[in-house]
Amino acid sequence: MTQPALQVQSLWKVFGPKAEKLVGTPDLELSRKELLAKSGHVIGVRDVSFDVAPGEVFVVMGLSGSGKSTLVRLITRLIEPTSGTVLLDGEDITAMNDDALRDIRRKKVSMVFQHFGLLPHRKVIDNVGFGLEVRGEDKAARRSRAQEMVDLVGLSGYETNYPDQLSGGMQQRVGLARALASNPDILMFDEPFSALDPLIRRDMQNEVVRLHEEVGKTMVFITHDLAEALKLGDRILIMRDGEIVQIGTPDQVVGAPADDYVRNFVSEVPKSHVLTLKWVCRPEVPGEQVSDRTLPSGTIIREAARAVLDAQGPVRVVDDNGQTVGIVDDEDILRVVVAEEESA
Repeated sequence: MTQPALQVQSLWKVFGPKAEKLVGTPDLELSRKELLAKSGHVIGVRDVSFDVAPGEVFVVMGLSGSGKSTLVRLITRLIEPTSGTVLLDGEDITAMNDDALRDIRRKKVSMVFQHFGLLPHRKVIDNVGFGLEVRGEDKAARRSRAQEMVDLVGLSGYETNYPDQLSGGMQQRVGLARALASNPDILMFDEPFSALDPLIRRDMQNEVVRLHEEVGKTMVFITHDLAEALKLGDRILIMRDGEIVQIGTPDQVVGAPADDYVRNFVSEVPKSHVLTLKWVCRPEVPGEQVSDRTLPSGTIIREAARAVLDAQGPVRVVDDNGQTVGIVDDEDILRVVVAEEESA
């Protein structure tokens, strides 16, 4: 069994002067509001546990104040957990001394923030190679690596520009290149595109998708935007008041919301753009005339629509092993599409 790239186990963050003394007491069962009124403490993250597989894009989503940004800072120990553990490739981040933690941040984890944090007096190529310079790599090696990353993120020709000569989207590309330059095991994104214009934001989302396909890095992506979460995430963790509400694939979150909070979140999502055929296929009736066409159960309904509508009879839906899990026909597809139009 493959070891998770990241394991978060029973992670808590309580803000207040006597936070550690509250661990294991009944007071932590109180709501945020009740605990604040009783003791003056605030729960930022409440008993959060999850694993991230190697190469997975794991999205943490929630509204402002949900605890998502606190969570990513706990994972990297930019702030200290009140209790719980964080394992990176099996190593306990929460037990490390300052030197070991500094080494992890330099070599294994890179972060991309909303605010680019570029050095204004340094050229693009030098900003990208800055982390390698801090690591002590010689100039020729870091220049070569930085140039590779500049080319990878589509900034070839801008190596000698300064940050104030670039657009917001281009500056964020520099941030991406800098994060990738150190060849980290995990990339952490804390709402990196939320300050960008919508069109630039979409371009940067596409860039993350492309980069993931090319370099295959494990990514933890923080966002408050559901459309962004659905577009980028292999799985999505939804938070509210510091707690996990649901963890699932995009189609699970849309097709089987855990509660009314999630249901309201996804109510306006076009289901045909997210749900797969496994959500609409039905058992085959003995003697039913079925076409010789097959489609994978993981095919998005919208992408399958043309093939199903053109087929002479229902289409078999198969799993990863080629086994039939059901059939789908015109009515099954149209039922989803019509429902979208009626709710629009």
